[in-house]
Amino acid sequence: MRNLGKATLALMLLATPALADRIDGHWCAPDGARRVQIDGSAIVIPGGRQLQGLYDRHHFSYVVPPPEAAAGKTVVMDLLGETAVQVQFGDAAPEVWTRCAPPLS
Repeated sequence: MRNLGKATLALMLLATPALADRIDGHWCAPDGARRVQIDGSAIVIPGGRQLQGLYDRHHFSYVVPPPEAAAGKTVVMDLLGETAVQVQFGDAAPEVWTRCAPPLS
């Protein structure tokens, strides 16, 4: 019975999302209108375009392309925890975005 408990615990740990310690995934702004999706060095930005950025497990950055309103500004994202990321557009005040579900198609 003791081994069954250990096996169950091991399975539960394996079942947790692999994204918990990575910035990869879907993130939504506090206003609910803007969202991004990160998958390694690829990102889909709020305007819907896909581009490449600088990625590591806990950080992501990219330069906003034209014709977006903030074109030329660098966006820096830092993972704060499993469900929060700090996002800073250029020299604007940082915002805390939260992990969210993929959009419905």
